[in-house]
Amino acid sequence: MSAPAASAASTDSTASAAFSVVICAYTEDRWEDILAAVSSVRAQSRPALETLLVVDHNEALRERLLKEYAQGEDREHGAGREVRVLANAGPRGLSAGRNTGIAASRGEVVAFLDDDAVAERDWLRHFAEGYADPAVVAVGGRTVPVWASGRRPDWFPEEFDWVVGCTYRGLPPGRVRVRNVLGGNASFRREAFAAAGGFATGIGRDGDRRPLGGEETELCIRLSRARPGAVLLIDDRAVIHHRVPRPREHFAYFRTRTYAEGLSKALVARSVGAQKGLESERRYATRVLPAGVVRGLRDALLARPGGAGRAGAIVAGVLAAAGGYAVGSVRARRSGVAFSPAPVGEGAHG
Repeated sequence: MSAPAASAASTDSTASAAFSVVICAYTEDRWEDILAAVSSVRAQSRPALETLLVVDHNEALRERLLKEYAQGEDREHGAGREVRVLANAGPRGLSAGRNTGIAASRGEVVAFLDDDAVAERDWLRHFAEGYADPAVVAVGGRTVPVWASGRRPDWFPEEFDWVVGCTYRGLPPGRVRVRNVLGGNASFRREAFAAAGGFATGIGRDGDRRPLGGEETELCIRLSRARPGAVLLIDDRAVIHHRVPRPREHFAYFRTRTYAEGLSKALVARSVGAQKGLESERRYATRVLPAGVVRGLRDALLARPGGAGRAGAIVAGVLAAAGGYAVGSVRARRSGVAFSPAPVGEGAHG
């Protein structure tokens, strides 16, 4: 989750930085999604320098992607068409995959796109506008859910869209300053990684295991400490559409994911301290969620579909996350686990 702050000043000029786009993949089950993600990058109105597909310890998928995007041949297809397929050079998991992409990238700005999402045509152009301000070190965007069933479940509250990796109700519109960007739709100046290191392993997702998160929050807080004057933005015009598979439309996943978020927040607080690690979450829990419960109960009184279910889901989600945080805090204290920034290479500048 990301904390809104004061609105950033807009600018008419556009940064000229070259973009590398990193897409991390781990399963052949998302084959068509991966191809769609790459195609959306190739179709950008502001071409990327390159797309890097980082495969997480799945040799069959890596070989298949190597054949799909024959190395070297895509350069003939024009700007933004080059696709490089890499193996995750670190331990299994999303954080190490992203770090592999950062180290191999050549762009001045590194953008991240989920392997089951597609970016709108002006995605990179809106990112680039944010970097016209030299104080800006990261720009994120808006992630819209694409429900496999064709529509949002009546009981699923918009305040919890982060459960399915999407922008949630409670963030202000426009281009705004934030505590952290959301990792599946984000970009960073290369110098940000030189200042703060890469994504910490051991916090975020690891293939098909419990759906943890928080690695981008931890990185952004660490980055703000390393660069006190750094500005991080979210621009809601930089839109991607994120596929939500049917299993994630069910309450069982909702409960599991909110509990896992509590575990993740305990790890983030262990790394960067509870004051900053939970700064956004306090506002969210005391303002956004109570308003969501009231809205749901009002809809129930008006006989609108799902009103009571949404109010109940918000309460259940809070309780699950609080339980996960309590368990995660105890585990962290007992194990003495602490996370250090993962070093990343300088990249292969061309």
